[in-house]
Amino acid sequence: MSLTVAALTRGAMTEFEQKLRQQHEESMHAELEALLATAGRAEAEVSRKDFSGFKNLFHRFLQVKGPSVEWAKINRPPEDSIQPYEKIKAKGLPNNITETLNKLVVVKLNGGLGTSMGCKGPKSLISVRNENTFLDLTVQQIEHLNKTYNADVPLVLMNSFNTDEDTKKILQKYSHHRVKIHTFNQSRYPRINKESLLPIATNMGMTGENAEAWYPPGHGDIYASFHNSGLLDNLLAEGREYMFVSNIDNLGATVDLFILHHLICQPADKRCEFIMEVTDKTRADVKGGTLIQYEDHLRLLEIAQVPKAHVDEFKSVTKFKIFNTNNLWISLSAIKRLQERNSMDLEIIVNPKTLDGGLNVIQLETAVGAAIKSFNNAMGVNVPRSRFLPVKTSSDLLLVMSNLYSLDAGSLTMSKKREFLTTPHVKLGSSFTKVQDFLTRFENIPDMLELDHLTVSGDVTFGKNVSLKGTVIIIANHGDRIDIPAGAMLENKIVSGNLRILDH
Repeated sequence: MSLTVAALTRGAMTEFEQKLRQQHEESMHAELEALLATAGRAEAEVSRKDFSGFKNLFHRFLQVKGPSVEWAKINRPPEDSIQPYEKIKAKGLPNNITETLNKLVVVKLNGGLGTSMGCKGPKSLISVRNENTFLDLTVQQIEHLNKTYNADVPLVLMNSFNTDEDTKKILQKYSHHRVKIHTFNQSRYPRINKESLLPIATNMGMTGENAEAWYPPGHGDIYASFHNSGLLDNLLAEGREYMFVSNIDNLGATVDLFILHHLICQPADKRCEFIMEVTDKTRADVKGGTLIQYEDHLRLLEIAQVPKAHVDEFKSVTKFKIFNTNNLWISLSAIKRLQERNSMDLEIIVNPKTLDGGLNVIQLETAVGAAIKSFNNAMGVNVPRSRFLPVKTSSDLLLVMSNLYSLDAGSLTMSKKREFLTTPHVKLGSSFTKVQDFLTRFENIPDMLELDHLTVSGDVTFGKNVSLKGTVIIIANHGDRIDIPAGAMLENKIVSGNLRILDH
């Protein structure tokens, strides 16, 4: 008899269910050992460490008894646990910026592919501004810091098995830059058949029928992988104290000297081991994780953990006013302590997938921010929106390529010519999803300094030097085409049908 995912979410376990779970665990262990037997010696050594983490996750998954949070126990965080950025900034800069910076490591989460934007290979290698990729901009930012302050801040990339090879090839081009670059790989976990709760892999290979059998288990894996790689110990031995972690596609996630100074200048007994940068929610961010007080700890609450009856409440911008940017500052010695004690208990995210052949599988994942509850004196800092500038879609790409931003030493800053601090709301249709298609539809990027809202749908192209202001909606119905001519200025316009707009 099979124990399905649905059965795992009920209340207290019967003796029968406990036996059933034990059988599943034993079957899983046997399957993993059989997979390891198909690996070479070096690969088996790495995979054994990976599987150790996976077994722990799978064991905890089998013990699940309903939602990981009880809604009635959720409280707003105490006021002093989320500090406004201005208060942190008021403390000023460190006396010796070089010495302070030399205690820092910058870590970028680089495990993702560019498939959602129609690109092959690592997302970090997509060009986002003036032919610069996410990785180029990151290297430029850190090199600028190192040159300006005569510092030695290293860059660490957490790759996945999907991105490691391509990323390492590219790294050679930075050999003459003033940045030391290290990499380590996050774990490789087996996808599980939703019905049998056993791995779908037949061997350790990554091609053919096994191509879809493996996955990188979310960025919460950073703690174990960083520790297991040996890199954490090496950096501690160099005198590094904190790491600044962010997604590589968040172009707003630059090193902030004020936050770093706040961490370093605390007395040893009160030192904060974990800062999560949060920012105010808008209607576009309603699904973002938020900070709550839960059983005397600051904790990250993700939408996946919210009981269905309370999802609308979670999305409310009045009750939960802030969300997690995934820009995190974390003590390296605290990571080592928690890993050695095996005391980092991250909530499990069960991610269901349907593979190309129609097979239903689940992936067990964790999130890096969920560890906040395990660290001493953890806090949130409410940062300006400018520190959250992710590029997830071609709509985001249009914003960062436009004259809304200027580029300086790898950092994007909002143009002083824009009257509003907020960015326009941009929605591009499916014809723009793939980066290559997107680029062919713009002869150059329109002037967007005075734009509030842009919706484009269907077969639409833009000529050179187009200017968009206020609210602009352009909809070409199926079979129609709209060409916006060079030099056109559209202000508060709705355009539809099948036409070419005449020069204004």
